Amino acid sequence: MVSQAEIDALRAVPLDPRKLLIDGSFRDAADGETLAVSSPIDGRSLTSIASASKQDVHAAVTSARHSYERGAWSKAAPAARKKVLLRLADLIEKHTLELAVLGVRDNGTEIKMAMRAEPGSAAATFRYYAEAIDKIYGEVAPTDDQHLGLMHREPVGVVGAIVPWNFPLMIGAWKLAPALAVGNSVVLKPAESASLSLLRIGELALEAGLPDGVLNIVTGRGAETGEALALHMDVDVLAFTGSGAVGRRLLEYSAQSNLKRVFLELGGKSPNIVFADAQDIDVAVAGSINGMFRNSGQVCVAGSRLLVQRNVAQEFTEKLVAAASSLRVGDPLDLASDVGAISNDEQLATDLRYIEIAQREGATLATGGHRILEGSGGYYLEPTIFRDVRSDMTIAQEEVFGPVLSIMEFDDDEEAIRIANSTPYGLAAGVWTANLARAHKMVRAIRSGVVHVNCYGGADITLPLGGVKQSGNGHDRSLHAIDKFTDLKTAWFSL
Repeated sequence: MVSQAEIDALRAVPLDPRKLLIDGSFRDAADGETLAVSSPIDGRSLTSIASASKQDVHAAVTSARHSYERGAWSKAAPAARKKVLLRLADLIEKHTLELAVLGVRDNGTEIKMAMRAEPGSAAATFRYYAEAIDKIYGEVAPTDDQHLGLMHREPVGVVGAIVPWNFPLMIGAWKLAPALAVGNSVVLKPAESASLSLLRIGELALEAGLPDGVLNIVTGRGAETGEALALHMDVDVLAFTGSGAVGRRLLEYSAQSNLKRVFLELGGKSPNIVFADAQDIDVAVAGSINGMFRNSGQVCVAGSRLLVQRNVAQEFTEKLVAAASSLRVGDPLDLASDVGAISNDEQLATDLRYIEIAQREGATLATGGHRILEGSGGYYLEPTIFRDVRSDMTIAQEEVFGPVLSIMEFDDDEEAIRIANSTPYGLAAGVWTANLARAHKMVRAIRSGVVHVNCYGGADITLPLGGVKQSGNGHDRSLHAIDKFTDLKTAWFSL
Protein backbone atom coordinates (compact mmCIF):
# COMPACT_ATOMS: atom_id res chain seq x y z
CA MET A 1 0.00 0.00 0.00
CA VAL A 2 1.41 3.38 -0.99
CA SER A 3 1.57 5.95 1.78
CA GLN A 4 0.91 9.67 1.59
CA ALA A 5 4.44 10.28 2.85
CA GLU A 6 5.92 8.40 -0.12
CA ILE A 7 3.79 10.44 -2.52
CA ASP A 8 4.71 13.73 -0.86
CA ALA A 9 8.42 12.88 -1.00
CA LEU A 10 8.22 12.37 -4.77
CA ARG A 11 6.09 15.49 -5.16
CA ALA A 12 8.96 17.53 -3.74
CA VAL A 13 11.61 16.21 -6.17
CA PRO A 14 12.87 19.08 -8.38
CA LEU A 15 12.71 18.39 -12.11
CA ASP A 16 15.50 19.23 -14.54
CA PRO A 17 14.64 20.55 -18.01
CA ARG A 18 13.62 17.71 -20.30
CA LYS A 19 15.17 17.11 -23.72
CA LEU A 20 14.28 15.33 -26.95
CA LEU A 21 15.15 11.65 -27.39
CA ILE A 22 16.70 11.17 -30.83
CA ASP A 23 18.92 8.28 -31.94
CA GLY A 24 19.47 6.98 -28.43
CA SER A 25 20.48 10.22 -26.73
CA PHE A 26 18.73 13.16 -25.13
CA ARG A 27 19.40 16.52 -26.74
CA ASP A 28 18.16 20.10 -26.81
CA ALA A 29 16.07 21.35 -29.70
CA ALA A 30 18.25 22.48 -32.58
CA ASP A 31 17.21 26.10 -32.08
CA GLY A 32 17.28 25.86 -28.28
CA GLU A 33 13.54 26.54 -27.96
CA THR A 34 11.72 25.30 -24.85
CA LEU A 35 8.21 25.27 -23.43
CA ALA A 36 7.45 25.97 -19.79
CA VAL A 37 5.66 23.21 -17.89
CA SER A 38 3.33 24.21 -15.07
CA SER A 39 1.35 21.94 -12.80
CA PRO A 40 -2.47 21.97 -12.82
CA ILE A 41 -2.29 21.18 -9.11
CA ASP A 42 -1.21 24.69 -8.14
CA GLY A 43 -0.29 26.50 -11.36
CA ARG A 44 3.37 26.58 -10.40
CA SER A 45 6.25 25.99 -12.78
CA LEU A 46 7.57 22.43 -12.80
CA THR A 47 10.27 22.46 -15.45
CA SER A 48 10.62 22.97 -19.19
CA ILE A 49 10.59 20.68 -22.20
CA ALA A 50 12.40 21.07 -25.48
CA SER A 51 10.23 22.41 -28.28
CA ALA A 52 11.06 20.39 -31.39
CA SER A 53 11.21 22.21 -34.70
CA LYS A 54 10.75 20.75 -38.17
CA GLN A 55 14.51 20.15 -38.20
CA ASP A 56 14.33 18.12 -34.98
CA VAL A 57 11.41 16.07 -36.25
CA HIS A 58 13.33 15.32 -39.43
CA ALA A 59 16.28 14.16 -37.36
CA ALA A 60 14.02 11.90 -35.32
CA VAL A 61 12.34 10.37 -38.39
CA THR A 62 15.73 9.90 -40.06
CA SER A 63 16.99 8.15 -36.94
CA ALA A 64 13.93 5.90 -36.93
CA ARG A 65 14.39 5.05 -40.60
CA HIS A 66 18.08 4.27 -40.20
CA SER A 67 17.43 2.06 -37.18
CA TYR A 68 14.72 0.23 -39.10
CA GLU A 69 16.94 -0.34 -42.12
CA ARG A 70 19.88 -1.47 -39.97
CA GLY A 71 17.64 -4.23 -38.69
CA ALA A 72 18.95 -4.67 -35.16
CA TRP A 73 15.32 -4.44 -34.04
CA SER A 74 13.20 -4.91 -37.17
CA LYS A 75 14.98 -8.10 -38.23
CA ALA A 76 15.51 -9.50 -34.74
CA ALA A 77 13.70 -12.71 -33.88
CA PRO A 78 10.34 -12.05 -32.21
CA ALA A 79 11.63 -13.85 -29.12
CA ALA A 80 14.50 -11.36 -28.88
CA ARG A 81 12.17 -8.36 -29.10
CA LYS A 82 10.00 -10.06 -26.52
CA LYS A 83 12.82 -10.12 -23.97
CA VAL A 84 13.48 -6.38 -24.31
CA LEU A 85 9.81 -5.43 -24.02
CA LEU A 86 9.39 -7.65 -20.98
CA ARG A 87 12.37 -5.93 -19.36
CA LEU A 88 10.73 -2.59 -20.14
CA ALA A 89 7.47 -3.77 -18.55
CA ASP A 90 9.41 -4.82 -15.44
CA LEU A 91 11.14 -1.44 -15.26
CA ILE A 92 7.84 0.42 -15.58
CA GLU A 93 6.43 -1.71 -12.79
CA LYS A 94 9.50 -1.09 -10.64
CA HIS A 95 9.07 2.67 -11.07
CA THR A 96 5.27 2.68 -10.74
CA LEU A 97 5.00 5.28 -7.99
CA GLU A 98 7.65 7.55 -9.49
CA LEU A 99 5.92 7.49 -12.89
CA ALA A 100 2.46 7.98 -11.41
CA VAL A 101 3.46 10.98 -9.30
CA LEU A 102 5.40 12.51 -12.18
CA GLY A 103 2.34 12.17 -14.43
CA VAL A 104 -0.03 13.62 -11.84
CA ARG A 105 2.23 16.63 -11.32
CA ASP A 106 2.03 17.15 -15.07
CA ASN A 107 -1.66 16.52 -15.85
CA GLY A 108 -3.67 16.42 -12.61
CA THR A 109 -5.19 12.92 -12.64
CA GLU A 110 -6.08 11.74 -9.13
CA ILE A 111 -3.24 9.55 -7.85
CA LYS A 112 -5.41 6.54 -7.00
CA MET A 113 -6.53 6.32 -10.61
CA ALA A 114 -3.12 7.25 -12.02
CA MET A 115 -1.41 4.35 -10.26
CA ARG A 116 -3.72 1.88 -11.94
CA ALA A 117 -4.46 3.53 -15.27
CA GLU A 118 -1.02 4.89 -16.11
CA PRO A 119 2.11 2.86 -15.17
CA GLY A 120 0.01 -0.12 -14.10
CA SER A 121 -1.77 -0.23 -17.44
CA ALA A 122 1.37 0.57 -19.45
CA ALA A 123 3.35 -2.28 -17.89
CA ALA A 124 0.52 -4.72 -18.58
CA THR A 125 0.25 -3.50 -22.18
CA PHE A 126 3.96 -3.95 -22.94
CA ARG A 127 3.85 -7.37 -21.32
CA TYR A 128 0.78 -8.40 -23.36
CA TYR A 129 2.29 -7.54 -26.74
CA ALA A 130 5.70 -8.91 -25.76
CA GLU A 131 4.12 -12.25 -24.95
CA ALA A 132 1.95 -12.19 -28.08
CA ILE A 133 4.56 -11.42 -30.69
CA ASP A 134 6.22 -14.84 -30.93
CA LYS A 135 2.81 -16.53 -31.17
CA ILE A 136 1.47 -14.79 -34.27
CA TYR A 137 1.77 -16.89 -37.41
CA GLY A 138 1.58 -16.21 -41.11
CA GLU A 139 -0.92 -18.02 -43.33
CA VAL A 140 -0.90 -20.61 -46.10
CA ALA A 141 -3.50 -20.16 -48.82
CA PRO A 142 -5.71 -23.10 -49.92
CA THR A 143 -4.25 -23.46 -53.44
CA ASP A 144 -4.04 -26.36 -55.88
CA ASP A 145 -1.06 -28.71 -55.68
CA GLN A 146 0.84 -26.84 -58.41
CA HIS A 147 1.12 -23.65 -56.37
CA LEU A 148 1.97 -22.40 -52.89
CA GLY A 149 0.52 -19.17 -51.55
CA LEU A 150 1.98 -17.63 -48.38
CA MET A 151 0.92 -14.53 -46.46
CA HIS A 152 3.60 -12.83 -44.40
CA ARG A 153 3.14 -10.05 -41.84
CA GLU A 154 5.86 -7.40 -42.02
CA PRO A 155 6.42 -4.23 -39.98
CA VAL A 156 5.39 -1.07 -41.85
CA GLY A 157 8.68 0.73 -41.11
CA VAL A 158 8.45 4.11 -39.35
CA VAL A 159 5.43 4.82 -37.16
CA GLY A 160 4.50 8.28 -35.96
CA ALA A 161 2.42 8.33 -32.77
CA ILE A 162 0.70 11.41 -31.35
CA VAL A 163 -0.93 10.97 -27.94
CA PRO A 164 -3.06 13.22 -25.70
CA TRP A 165 -2.63 14.63 -22.23
CA ASN A 166 -5.34 12.79 -20.31
CA PHE A 167 -3.70 9.32 -20.01
CA PRO A 168 -0.30 9.69 -21.69
CA LEU A 169 1.25 6.45 -20.39
CA MET A 170 -1.75 4.25 -20.97
CA ILE A 171 -2.52 5.57 -24.45
CA GLY A 172 1.16 5.88 -25.30
CA ALA A 173 1.64 2.20 -24.48
CA TRP A 174 -1.37 1.29 -26.64
CA LYS A 175 0.53 2.77 -29.60
CA LEU A 176 4.12 1.94 -28.69
CA ALA A 177 3.82 -1.65 -27.52
CA PRO A 178 2.24 -3.24 -30.64
CA ALA A 179 4.23 -1.02 -33.02
CA LEU A 180 7.53 -1.96 -31.40
CA ALA A 181 6.61 -5.59 -30.84
CA VAL A 182 6.24 -6.27 -34.57
CA GLY A 183 9.57 -4.57 -35.36
CA ASN A 184 8.80 -0.98 -36.30
CA SER A 185 10.74 2.10 -35.28
CA VAL A 186 8.67 4.88 -33.72
CA VAL A 187 8.66 8.65 -33.39
CA LEU A 188 6.43 9.58 -30.47
CA LYS A 189 4.98 13.05 -29.99
CA PRO A 190 3.39 13.51 -26.52
CA ALA A 191 1.01 16.34 -25.69
CA GLU A 192 2.91 19.48 -24.72
CA SER A 193 0.99 19.59 -21.43
CA ALA A 194 1.79 15.96 -20.49
CA SER A 195 5.19 14.89 -21.78
CA LEU A 196 7.17 14.15 -18.63
CA SER A 197 6.16 10.55 -17.92
CA LEU A 198 6.62 9.49 -21.55
CA LEU A 199 10.11 11.01 -21.62
CA ARG A 200 10.87 8.89 -18.56
CA ILE A 201 9.60 5.84 -20.46
CA GLY A 202 12.16 6.72 -23.13
CA GLU A 203 14.91 6.47 -20.52
CA LEU A 204 13.60 3.15 -19.29
CA ALA A 205 13.36 1.80 -22.85
CA LEU A 206 17.06 2.48 -23.39
CA GLU A 207 17.83 0.85 -20.05
CA ALA A 208 15.81 -2.20 -21.13
CA GLY A 209 18.01 -2.59 -24.20
CA LEU A 210 15.95 -1.05 -27.00
CA PRO A 211 18.47 -0.22 -29.77
CA ASP A 212 19.28 3.43 -30.46
CA GLY A 213 16.86 5.11 -32.83
CA VAL A 214 14.07 2.56 -32.46
CA LEU A 215 12.17 4.89 -30.13
CA ASN A 216 12.47 8.65 -30.61
CA ILE A 217 10.47 11.20 -28.61
CA VAL A 218 9.87 14.75 -29.82
CA THR A 219 8.07 17.21 -27.57
CA GLY A 220 6.56 20.53 -28.54
CA ARG A 221 3.43 22.23 -29.80
CA GLY A 222 1.04 20.31 -31.96
CA ALA A 223 0.89 23.07 -34.55
CA GLU A 224 4.64 22.83 -35.11
CA THR A 225 6.03 19.51 -33.89
CA GLY A 226 2.93 17.44 -34.57
CA GLU A 227 2.38 19.00 -37.97
CA ALA A 228 5.98 18.33 -39.01
CA LEU A 229 5.61 14.68 -38.03
CA ALA A 230 2.30 14.28 -39.87
CA LEU A 231 3.65 15.91 -43.04
CA HIS A 232 6.94 14.01 -43.09
CA MET A 233 7.44 12.01 -46.27
CA ASP A 234 9.23 9.15 -44.51
CA VAL A 235 6.58 8.28 -41.91
CA ASP A 236 4.66 5.20 -43.03
CA VAL A 237 1.82 5.13 -40.50
CA LEU A 238 0.46 7.78 -38.14
CA ALA A 239 -1.51 6.73 -35.04
CA PHE A 240 -3.34 9.49 -33.18
CA THR A 241 -5.61 9.89 -30.17
CA GLY A 242 -7.20 13.29 -29.66
CA SER A 243 -9.79 15.70 -30.97
CA GLY A 244 -11.78 15.45 -34.16
CA ALA A 245 -10.52 18.83 -35.36
CA VAL A 246 -6.90 17.70 -35.18
CA GLY A 247 -7.80 14.31 -36.67
CA ARG A 248 -9.21 16.05 -39.75
CA ARG A 249 -6.01 18.03 -40.18
CA LEU A 250 -3.93 14.86 -39.94
CA LEU A 251 -5.93 13.31 -42.77
CA GLU A 252 -5.27 16.43 -44.84
CA TYR A 253 -1.56 16.23 -44.04
CA SER A 254 -1.53 12.63 -45.22
CA ALA A 255 -3.02 13.70 -48.55
CA GLN A 256 -0.50 16.56 -48.82
CA SER A 257 2.47 14.28 -48.13
CA ASN A 258 3.00 10.59 -48.87
CA LEU A 259 -0.54 9.23 -48.30
CA LYS A 260 0.60 7.65 -45.05
CA ARG A 261 -2.06 5.58 -43.35
CA VAL A 262 -3.68 7.52 -40.50
CA PHE A 263 -5.46 5.77 -37.64
CA LEU A 264 -7.61 8.02 -35.47
CA GLU A 265 -9.10 7.48 -32.02
CA LEU A 266 -11.17 10.62 -31.63
CA GLY A 267 -13.79 11.99 -29.29
CA GLY A 268 -17.01 10.62 -27.91
CA LYS A 269 -20.37 11.70 -26.56
CA SER A 270 -21.17 8.36 -25.07
CA PRO A 271 -24.70 7.42 -23.96
CA ASN A 272 -25.06 5.63 -20.63
CA ILE A 273 -28.55 4.13 -20.61
CA VAL A 274 -30.32 3.13 -17.38
CA PHE A 275 -33.51 1.07 -17.70
CA ALA A 276 -36.09 0.75 -14.96
CA ASP A 277 -35.31 -2.97 -14.72
CA ALA A 278 -31.64 -2.40 -13.82
CA GLN A 279 -30.80 -4.99 -11.18
CA ASP A 280 -29.56 -2.50 -8.58
CA ILE A 281 -30.12 1.23 -8.95
CA ASP A 282 -27.40 2.02 -6.41
CA VAL A 283 -24.84 0.00 -8.38
CA ALA A 284 -25.88 1.80 -11.56
CA VAL A 285 -25.50 5.16 -9.82
CA ALA A 286 -22.01 4.28 -8.59
CA GLY A 287 -21.02 2.98 -12.03
CA SER A 288 -22.37 6.08 -13.73
CA ILE A 289 -20.50 8.37 -11.34
CA ASN A 290 -17.24 6.52 -11.95
CA GLY A 291 -17.86 6.37 -15.69
CA MET A 292 -18.28 10.13 -15.85
CA PHE A 293 -16.25 11.88 -13.17
CA ARG A 294 -13.01 9.88 -12.92
CA ASN A 295 -10.11 12.05 -14.08
CA SER A 296 -12.49 15.03 -13.96
CA GLY A 297 -14.41 13.68 -16.94
CA GLN A 298 -11.30 13.90 -19.12
CA VAL A 299 -11.83 10.44 -20.57
CA CYS A 300 -12.64 9.76 -24.22
CA VAL A 301 -15.19 7.06 -23.35
CA ALA A 302 -16.81 9.03 -20.49
CA GLY A 303 -20.55 8.39 -20.20
CA SER A 304 -21.36 12.07 -20.61
CA ARG A 305 -24.98 11.54 -21.73
CA LEU A 306 -27.02 9.76 -19.07
CA LEU A 307 -30.28 8.40 -20.47
CA VAL A 308 -32.68 7.33 -17.69
CA GLN A 309 -36.04 5.62 -18.20
CA ARG A 310 -38.70 8.08 -17.14
CA ASN A 311 -40.39 6.02 -14.42
CA VAL A 312 -37.13 5.80 -12.40
CA ALA A 313 -35.62 9.11 -13.48
CA GLN A 314 -36.48 11.09 -10.36
CA GLU A 315 -35.12 8.49 -7.93
CA PHE A 316 -32.03 7.89 -10.02
CA THR A 317 -31.29 11.59 -10.52
CA GLU A 318 -31.64 12.35 -6.81
CA LYS A 319 -29.21 9.59 -5.89
CA LEU A 320 -26.83 10.58 -8.68
CA VAL A 321 -26.77 14.24 -7.65
CA ALA A 322 -26.18 13.27 -4.02
CA ALA A 323 -23.30 10.99 -5.00
CA ALA A 324 -21.70 13.61 -7.27
CA SER A 325 -22.04 16.30 -4.63
CA SER A 326 -20.24 14.10 -2.10
CA LEU A 327 -17.15 13.62 -4.27
CA ARG A 328 -14.10 15.31 -2.81
CA VAL A 329 -12.41 17.48 -5.44
CA GLY A 330 -8.90 18.52 -4.56
CA ASP A 331 -5.17 18.01 -4.74
CA PRO A 332 -4.78 14.97 -7.00
CA LEU A 333 -1.70 13.85 -5.05
CA ASP A 334 -3.77 13.62 -1.88
CA LEU A 335 -5.01 10.06 -1.37
CA ALA A 336 -8.20 11.49 0.14
CA SER A 337 -9.23 13.21 -3.11
CA ASP A 338 -11.82 11.51 -5.29
CA VAL A 339 -11.44 13.87 -8.25
CA GLY A 340 -8.29 15.73 -9.27
CA ALA A 341 -7.57 18.77 -11.39
CA ILE A 342 -8.51 19.85 -14.87
CA SER A 343 -5.38 19.29 -16.93
CA ASN A 344 -4.76 22.88 -18.03
CA ASP A 345 -6.22 26.36 -17.93
CA GLU A 346 -7.39 26.20 -21.54
CA GLN A 347 -9.47 23.08 -20.87
CA LEU A 348 -10.93 24.65 -17.72
CA ALA A 349 -12.04 27.67 -19.76
CA THR A 350 -13.63 25.31 -22.30
CA ASP A 351 -15.54 23.46 -19.58
CA LEU A 352 -16.87 26.70 -18.10
CA ARG A 353 -17.93 27.91 -21.54
CA TYR A 354 -19.99 24.75 -22.10
CA ILE A 355 -21.63 25.17 -18.68
CA GLU A 356 -22.62 28.72 -19.63
CA ILE A 357 -23.99 27.58 -23.00
CA ALA A 358 -26.03 24.82 -21.36
CA GLN A 359 -27.71 27.25 -19.00
CA ARG A 360 -28.37 29.70 -21.81
CA GLU A 361 -30.01 26.96 -23.88
CA GLY A 362 -32.37 26.03 -21.04
CA ALA A 363 -30.79 23.04 -19.28
CA THR A 364 -31.33 22.94 -15.52
CA LEU A 365 -28.21 22.91 -13.34
CA ALA A 366 -28.72 20.17 -10.75
CA THR A 367 -25.33 20.44 -9.04
CA GLY A 368 -21.88 21.94 -9.52
CA GLY A 369 -21.04 24.31 -12.33
CA HIS A 370 -18.36 26.39 -10.66
CA ARG A 371 -14.61 26.64 -10.52
CA ILE A 372 -13.36 25.92 -7.00
CA LEU A 373 -10.11 26.08 -5.02
CA GLU A 374 -9.01 29.02 -7.14
CA GLY A 375 -6.81 30.23 -4.30
CA SER A 376 -4.59 27.17 -4.76
CA GLY A 377 -3.56 28.44 -8.19
CA GLY A 378 -4.72 25.13 -9.68
CA TYR A 379 -7.53 24.23 -12.05
CA TYR A 380 -10.49 22.63 -10.28
CA LEU A 381 -14.13 22.28 -11.28
CA GLU A 382 -17.07 20.89 -9.36
CA PRO A 383 -18.68 17.72 -10.76
CA THR A 384 -21.52 19.22 -12.76
CA ILE A 385 -24.88 17.68 -13.67
CA PHE A 386 -27.58 19.14 -15.91
CA ARG A 387 -31.20 17.98 -16.01
CA ASP A 388 -33.85 18.74 -18.65
CA VAL A 389 -31.37 18.31 -21.47
CA ARG A 390 -32.66 17.88 -25.00
CA SER A 391 -30.68 15.89 -27.55
CA ASP A 392 -30.35 18.96 -29.79
CA MET A 393 -28.59 21.02 -27.08
CA THR A 394 -24.90 21.78 -27.44
CA ILE A 395 -23.88 19.81 -24.34
CA ALA A 396 -25.73 16.77 -25.73
CA GLN A 397 -23.98 16.97 -29.11
CA GLU A 398 -20.43 18.22 -28.49
CA GLU A 399 -17.68 16.63 -26.42
CA VAL A 400 -16.96 18.80 -23.38
CA PHE A 401 -14.09 16.66 -22.08
CA GLY A 402 -14.67 17.75 -18.53
CA PRO A 403 -16.84 16.85 -15.50
CA VAL A 404 -20.13 17.92 -17.12
CA LEU A 405 -22.94 15.35 -17.31
CA SER A 406 -26.23 15.69 -19.22
CA ILE A 407 -29.35 13.80 -18.08
CA MET A 408 -32.09 12.95 -20.58
CA GLU A 409 -35.21 10.88 -20.00
CA PHE A 410 -36.80 8.28 -22.29
CA ASP A 411 -39.85 6.03 -22.30
CA ASP A 412 -38.97 2.89 -24.25
CA ASP A 413 -36.19 1.02 -26.06
CA GLU A 414 -36.77 2.72 -29.39
CA GLU A 415 -36.56 6.21 -27.90
CA ALA A 416 -33.38 5.28 -26.02
CA ILE A 417 -31.80 3.98 -29.23
CA ARG A 418 -32.82 7.09 -31.15
CA ILE A 419 -31.30 9.42 -28.54
CA ALA A 420 -28.19 7.26 -28.16
CA ASN A 421 -27.49 7.41 -31.90
CA SER A 422 -28.32 11.11 -32.30
CA THR A 423 -24.75 12.48 -32.20
CA PRO A 424 -21.91 12.37 -34.75
CA TYR A 425 -19.89 10.21 -32.36
CA GLY A 426 -19.76 6.46 -31.79
CA LEU A 427 -17.02 5.54 -29.36
CA ALA A 428 -18.65 3.94 -26.31
CA ALA A 429 -21.94 3.34 -24.56
CA GLY A 430 -23.40 1.75 -21.45
CA VAL A 431 -26.59 -0.22 -20.80
CA TRP A 432 -28.01 -1.11 -17.38
CA THR A 433 -30.73 -3.79 -17.51
CA ALA A 434 -31.57 -7.18 -16.03
CA ASN A 435 -33.20 -8.23 -19.31
CA LEU A 436 -30.72 -10.29 -21.33
CA ALA A 437 -32.71 -9.97 -24.56
CA ARG A 438 -32.86 -6.19 -24.15
CA ALA A 439 -29.11 -6.06 -23.46
CA HIS A 440 -28.34 -7.91 -26.70
CA LYS A 441 -30.79 -5.72 -28.61
CA MET A 442 -29.13 -2.55 -27.35
CA VAL A 443 -25.61 -3.83 -28.09
CA ARG A 444 -26.64 -4.41 -31.69
CA ALA A 445 -28.66 -1.20 -32.10
CA ILE A 446 -26.27 1.35 -30.57
CA ARG A 447 -23.73 2.62 -33.06
CA SER A 448 -20.51 2.61 -31.06
CA GLY A 449 -17.29 0.67 -30.89
CA VAL A 450 -17.76 -0.41 -27.27
CA VAL A 451 -20.95 -1.14 -25.32
CA HIS A 452 -20.70 -1.80 -21.58
CA VAL A 453 -23.48 -3.87 -20.01
CA ASN A 454 -24.25 -3.46 -16.30
CA CYS A 455 -20.95 -1.64 -15.83
CA TYR A 456 -19.17 1.34 -17.31
CA GLY A 457 -15.49 1.02 -18.17
CA GLY A 458 -13.05 -1.68 -17.18
CA ALA A 459 -12.52 -3.54 -20.46
CA ASP A 460 -8.95 -4.85 -20.46
CA ILE A 461 -6.12 -5.08 -23.00
CA THR A 462 -7.55 -8.25 -24.56
CA LEU A 463 -10.46 -6.32 -26.11
CA PRO A 464 -10.22 -3.71 -28.88
CA LEU A 465 -11.07 -0.03 -28.42
CA GLY A 466 -12.13 1.89 -31.48
CA GLY A 467 -14.95 4.05 -32.71
CA VAL A 468 -17.38 4.47 -35.57
CA LYS A 469 -18.75 7.58 -37.26
CA GLN A 470 -16.69 10.63 -36.20
CA SER A 471 -15.05 8.79 -33.31
CA GLY A 472 -12.38 7.47 -35.64
CA ASN A 473 -11.07 4.31 -37.24
CA GLY A 474 -8.75 1.46 -36.39
CA HIS A 475 -8.36 -0.10 -32.97
CA ASP A 476 -6.15 0.18 -29.94
CA ARG A 477 -5.76 -2.80 -27.58
CA SER A 478 -6.09 -6.52 -28.34
CA LEU A 479 -4.32 -8.40 -31.11
CA HIS A 480 -6.30 -6.31 -33.62
CA ALA A 481 -4.06 -3.32 -32.79
CA ILE A 482 -1.22 -5.12 -34.54
CA ASP A 483 -3.08 -4.74 -37.85
CA LYS A 484 -2.32 -1.02 -37.89
CA PHE A 485 1.41 -1.56 -37.71
CA THR A 486 1.93 -4.42 -40.14
CA ASP A 487 1.67 -4.98 -43.88
CA LEU A 488 0.46 -8.20 -45.46
CA LYS A 489 2.82 -9.53 -48.11
CA THR A 490 1.73 -12.27 -50.51
CA ALA A 491 4.23 -14.83 -51.82
CA TRP A 492 3.04 -16.93 -54.80
CA PHE A 493 5.12 -19.97 -55.74
CA SER A 494 4.80 -22.06 -58.84
CA LEU A 495 5.75 -25.61 -57.93
